[in-house]
Amino acid sequence: MVAGVLGGAALAEAVARVMLTDGQAQLDVALCLLALCTTLPLAGLKPLGAATTIAAATVVSVVLFHALTVAGAIAVIIALYRLGRGAVQAREIVVVSVLGAPFLAVALISPSGVGAEARVLTICLASLGPAAAWAGVAGRARYEAQVSGAVRQVIAGTLIEHTARGERVRIAHELHDVVAHHISMVAVQAEHARLATPGMPPEGAARLSAIGDTARTALTEMRRLLGVLRPDSLETINETSAAADASGVTGLRFSVGDRQPQPGLEQLNELLDQARDATGSGARLIIRGPAIGLDPGIELAAYRIIQEALTNARRHAPGAAVDVELMYSGDALQLRVRDNGPGPPPTTPTGGHGLPGMRERAAAVGGRVRAGAAELGGFVVEATLPVTSAPDCEKLE
Repeated sequence: MVAGVLGGAALAEAVARVMLTDGQAQLDVALCLLALCTTLPLAGLKPLGAATTIAAATVVSVVLFHALTVAGAIAVIIALYRLGRGAVQAREIVVVSVLGAPFLAVALISPSGVGAEARVLTICLASLGPAAAWAGVAGRARYEAQVSGAVRQVIAGTLIEHTARGERVRIAHELHDVVAHHISMVAVQAEHARLATPGMPPEGAARLSAIGDTARTALTEMRRLLGVLRPDSLETINETSAAADASGVTGLRFSVGDRQPQPGLEQLNELLDQARDATGSGARLIIRGPAIGLDPGIELAAYRIIQEALTNARRHAPGAAVDVELMYSGDALQLRVRDNGPGPPPTTPTGGHGLPGMRERAAAVGGRVRAGAAELGGFVVEATLPVTSAPDCEKLE
């Protein structure tokens, strides 16, 4: 639309000049065509082509016909600004700098026959043309800086959000694997003490029963809290890793605030002793193959998987004996936790976090977990973990 208005104005001004002067018809037609060439390319060509065409037509109009329309001069300034605004390559920036030079040369040489109006317009183009071009370059640089700042803010906000979600996942893991484990032991021990202590006064039995009921209520409330903290744990872990890598943040850890070392396989005997004391049933640790040093993240994942499997056995198969097997090979650690209880229920319970939590821990270090009925009866949890940590392992500590 702007090109059409300028083209009409330039053509009208050229026609007026032709009517006021007595010249050859061919030159008059050429002057009118040049007037259109100094304006209409704004609409039909890209910024580089439009600026080059308009600048060339303007110089020809001044040098050969000693005339320049006001609309043509305005079109030159607009074309140079658009070129500077769209200049992204070094070649285009050089062209922006070069296109103002011809107008300066014409203004300094001032060819004979050039009218006062054309001379004034040429001097204006020599000064305003480069200024418009570089104003466009500056405008584009300012726009790119704003976009870059907005992108950085979005990335930073996304990373903070994913970091917070990852920390909630870590807290949920610890609540489920550690706190819930000990609370369940309190409930089991209270019930076991009430039933196994002969001659206990009724008041003492009632107190122990209340302790067990309170522990079970605490477990129920904790499961509700876990449902809020970790609705999409594995997806959150993967998103957090991708966001951190994309932002150039590597080695991100969510262990800020830890006050003691994370447990590993060296603490398995203590864990099994706790299970024996809580239930009064047998718990064996079987190690196959020469033990090898594992990454701390692998040991933590193995410990938590075994801990959760023992908690599940105590909850769903009270009094059942449990075997914990560690099988070392060259590139993997295989875990098997099997009880001799009644096995899985006919229908799979919903809403639990135990098995999903074990699968998430294994997946985070590049391993896998299988759980189900054992071949000889009971329930079995099997896990295969690599010897070295996957990139996301450190994030779960």
